[in-house]
Amino acid sequence: MIIEQEQKFKEVLSKIEGKISEQSFFNMFLELYPDVWKKHKANYFKFNRSKQFGQTIPLANPEVSLRKEIRIWLRKR
Repeated sequence: MIIEQEQKFKEVLSKIEGKISEQSFFNMFLELYPDVWKKHKANYFKFNRSKQFGQTIPLANPEVSLRKEIRIWLRKR
């Protein structure tokens, strides 16, 4: 989960030049918000380490989950 996601996505959208695609959006997000990306990845790995042995809780990897959020947000606009 990304805090103030809507605001960050709007900022990323305003910085993209040319055709807007999921890949270009993802790359620009990483360029503009490297700290947010690091925190997002850290939370994922922290959660995976905290699971007890034998329990499985499906959680998408950080890149997949961010791309999914981007895809959903781009469809809504």
